[in-house]
Amino acid sequence: MIKLLVGLGNPGRKYEKTRHNVGFMVIDELAKKLKLKDHQEECLSHVYKVKVGGREVLLAKPQTYMNNSGIAVVNLLEEHDISPEEMIVIYDDLDLPLGRLRLKLEGSSGGHHGIESIIKEIKTEKFPRLKVGIGRPKDKHQVVSYVLSPFSKDEEQILYAVLERSRECLMRCVELSPEYAMNFCNAPVVS
Repeated sequence: MIKLLVGLGNPGRKYEKTRHNVGFMVIDELAKKLKLKDHQEECLSHVYKVKVGGREVLLAKPQTYMNNSGIAVVNLLEEHDISPEEMIVIYDDLDLPLGRLRLKLEGSSGGHHGIESIIKEIKTEKFPRLKVGIGRPKDKHQVVSYVLSPFSKDEEQILYAVLERSRECLMRCVELSPEYAMNFCNAPVVS
């Protein structure tokens, strides 16, 4: 039973629309759809609370910067007595093209520093995650500037569809289960 959705990103206007902040964007999209206006500041995160099926679900955006996401996540889990299996982490993935999502129930960090931080702090790889494809730059030496750059105008059209599908995927995970939602979430958003 999912009780916590954590979107990864970096706080501040400078990073707001960058590829690395797609986890924040998904949480914002979900909060907008659920008509959640105000977040609370707690556990080093911006947290929205909503009732789904009679139980409280938290939507969180850690404010500790991407590479220290685990500090906020461990605080959220401990403060709200939530196990790692009851959380889904949403983040950008260079190995998936824009327009693809991948829901996984567990796994390694795959080199993503935000996920590395979470695994280090909560001491397990066993938590569901939704990877949002952002594609790779042509030049592998450009990865840092690429993830910290905004989506292009052409990419924004695809991004809109991705955010909608991500929102629907997460609602299915919360209302039913990640296992149930997997086929829907992993189908191509755009071909």
